Amino acid sequence: MTSSSNTLDLIYCDDSLLVVNKPAGLLAVPGRGADKQDCLSARLLPDFPDSLVVHRLDMATSGLMVFARGKAMQRRLSQIFREREVSKRYIAVVSGKPEQDVGEIALPLVCDWPNRPKQMVDHALGKPSLTRYCMLDMEGANSRVELEPVTGRTHQLRLHMAAIGHPILGDALYGIESSAPRLLLHAVSLDFAHPADAAPLYFESSAPF
Repeated sequence: MTSSSNTLDLIYCDDSLLVVNKPAGLLAVPGRGADKQDCLSARLLPDFPDSLVVHRLDMATSGLMVFARGKAMQRRLSQIFREREVSKRYIAVVSGKPEQDVGEIALPLVCDWPNRPKQMVDHALGKPSLTRYCMLDMEGANSRVELEPVTGRTHQLRLHMAAIGHPILGDALYGIESSAPRLLLHAVSLDFAHPADAAPLYFESSAPF
């Protein structure tokens, strides 16, 4: 289902929520400055004036995003995300091959204020952060992996993979930007209970790389 007026890749729509496939290179929400007002949330408004942000994806990341319809649903969906009642999966291509095919990365993260928007690992001040990963296959000298962010810190997947020596290809902040035409990170699936009636919802979007 696609909105013709804004060429949105609309995956799901009902009276409570929207699920949209965000392209890489598009802001999720407006940034500071007149040149950063074009974003996914703004593109939704002409067709869905009641749409409200629930969570975010980095500008460089593509994939599934949920938007609430109305403030009551925004509060409920935000609670669902905050309480980790949403199962999220990402696909990434990373440099090299992790030592273990399946593992967890538990490194506390905090904003690197002098170098914003970068984040950094800080065992004294960082917030607990957990990522699970699973090796899928090798692509030359690189690996395709599935990532599950158990917590939802800013840049968590990007920084965690870089911290164990396997940065995501195309990552301008924590890896080598020229290693790929774009950041090879895509939100492929979301699994949660509908905020209105608790019916199970599952959405999937294939990685475009």
